[in-house]
Amino acid sequence: MSLRTQRRFSARSSGPFHSPWTHVAQAAAALAAGMGVGRFVYTPILPLMHTQAGLSSAAGANLATANYIGYLAGALLGIALPALVRSPAVLRGSLIVLTGSLAGMPATHSTTAWIVLRLLAGLASALIFVVAVSSVLSHLREHPVHLPGWAFGGVGAGIALSGLLVLVLRSVADWRAAWWASVGLAAVFAAVSWNLRPEGTPASHISSTTGTARRPGPRTHRWFTALFAAYTLEGIGYIVAGTFLVAAIEQSSPGWAGSGAWVLVGLAAVPSSALWAWLGRRWSRPDLLCAALVIQAVGIALPALIGGVTAASFSALLFGATFLGVSTIALAAGTHLQFPRSVALLTAGYSVGQILGPLVVTPLLHHGYHQALILAALVVLAAAGAAAVLRIGFPHHMAVVRSTVPGWQSAPAETAPVRTDRP
Repeated sequence: MSLRTQRRFSARSSGPFHSPWTHVAQAAAALAAGMGVGRFVYTPILPLMHTQAGLSSAAGANLATANYIGYLAGALLGIALPALVRSPAVLRGSLIVLTGSLAGMPATHSTTAWIVLRLLAGLASALIFVVAVSSVLSHLREHPVHLPGWAFGGVGAGIALSGLLVLVLRSVADWRAAWWASVGLAAVFAAVSWNLRPEGTPASHISSTTGTARRPGPRTHRWFTALFAAYTLEGIGYIVAGTFLVAAIEQSSPGWAGSGAWVLVGLAAVPSSALWAWLGRRWSRPDLLCAALVIQAVGIALPALIGGVTAASFSALLFGATFLGVSTIALAAGTHLQFPRSVALLTAGYSVGQILGPLVVTPLLHHGYHQALILAALVVLAAAGAAAVLRIGFPHHMAVVRSTVPGWQSAPAETAPVRTDRP
């Protein structure tokens, strides 16, 4: 029995047949709830909390950091306790905790309570992400590569819809109403994703049943080191924009421009993973990673260098089109290099970068957000420089054995097929 036949048999025998697009929709809804709303709705609500709830810039950065610490903790739980990834109860419990943490935000005026709630939201969103991504990579393994890409687009859909809600409410209600609206949106996404099938129980290693042994690959430490540096720097730079972009735009543009730009970020992110995965079939990952990082740096810097709605719109489109794509490319490149536990290591660096980002720019926030965005753009350009090192002798033609049990991650991995016939 061939490897592909065994995988198909395993997938079919694990439960009743489901349309792959149904699975995509359920996974996208889970990612929309956990990431698009639970994690990123804070970005368009932050300016409202500054002006209406008296939240200081430093406290706003602390709330963001608490969320990212919670996210890292949830991701570490996913790797320490693999059974969590395969548990429907964990998915459903995390959806409930996430929705409850959002509901707690307008119910209090305590900064300490807000920090705890954002910490819980980060923990829950990480577990939702781990379960949803592992489910997608497990159950859609034999389907075209664009299907997982569209599932990851759920993050963008959640960003766009939550941003649209805040944009509509900002002129007729206050910051509390924005949080309550996010609760309702998260609850809708949670209901759609409630019956998502997690990853099945891993079977015995196929390589042992077929009598084949994995041969040791070439030494890839130097390329992985460059990749790790690039992805960690990306975590620092991207999260500054992901947290403060709306507030920065509203400093030099009409109030609606920031929330409107955030809607554009989400809309651009919806097809981005599928698009970058498709491009990965035609160009090398080092080239794509370097290009995506440069484009993202330009998008981050635009609102700080040029005021107005037009610059804000271009910034949003460039940022939205690249931040998921960078993760798609980087994690696929790590898998291609066959470096031990590459996804886990890359994700750890990325998560630590996200924690450091708001802390690094906090001293600059006393003068507004523009200096923070400039610094973030420079960090992303440094990430592009590290990615450029990958282009030097990168082993494009390595044969890759794809894992049957995806690792934990903070962004989609292996969403692009591995090409061994061309760079």
